[in-house]
Amino acid sequence: MFKPPHVFGFAFQGFVVNPVTIAGMTHPCNLAIMADADSMFHSGNAGAAAFVTTRWSMILRARTTDSPEGRDALEQLCSTYRYPLYAYLRRDGRSPHDADDLTQGFFEHLLERSTLLRAHPDKGRFRSFLLGSLKKFVSDEGDKARAQKRGGNRVFVSLDAQTDEDRFRLEPADTLDPEKLYERRWALALLERVFERLQNAYAADGKQATFSRLQVYLREGKDGGRYAEAAAALGIQEGAVKVQIFRMRELFREFFRDEIAQTVEHIGEVEAEIRHLFAVLRR
Repeated sequence: MFKPPHVFGFAFQGFVVNPVTIAGMTHPCNLAIMADADSMFHSGNAGAAAFVTTRWSMILRARTTDSPEGRDALEQLCSTYRYPLYAYLRRDGRSPHDADDLTQGFFEHLLERSTLLRAHPDKGRFRSFLLGSLKKFVSDEGDKARAQKRGGNRVFVSLDAQTDEDRFRLEPADTLDPEKLYERRWALALLERVFERLQNAYAADGKQATFSRLQVYLREGKDGGRYAEAAAALGIQEGAVKVQIFRMRELFREFFRDEIAQTVEHIGEVEAEIRHLFAVLRR
């Protein structure tokens, strides 16, 4: 199973974002692919036509229809971005047990159609809707009442409470408030998802070795090592290595924009969301 990079540092429009540690990994990682802002905002490989229907717009349409597709899309998004919610609850003062219970109970609640009926166009980004819904859920129901209502032991989204808590214990002891921590973890979860998709794409094409050897150039740029060494390891010419790195960067940009598109209601919001992501990581 893919283990995504756990430390991200960014060079963005002349501003270097300090490396961010996840899950205890401490090696530095400069995601050089992000250095070219224009390529991320206006990628020629990921125009609006590629994202006519986003997962979030599909979910919003599922408010009034019995749509298995909408439910599946919601489950996938919830599964991908569950940890930011757990981290929010822990930073907000909840115990590990309560944070786990609330996170699972929230997903059970969210995956009911009645919850989606409260989605509103002014919450056009899935991350905003998700956090707002969690706050309302926590406010509306006490822990005791929630435990009584969660009968049947149905698990809509598989959660690993111990893994989530292990990750939270390694969060930096900084001054981030719960909402800022939530947004940072959201941004990093998105990046992890992009790397997962990228490796899966290479594996499906029988190029796992290429990905394993060349992914370092995405994160560290020229500091990833000499091209000649990579060429020797892969048994190809040095010029071919440069071509492969270029193609990997292009695919990364495409997946990055696609993942952003899946969490906004309208395609026109993609560029603004990318900018917001970088602003979050600069904090």
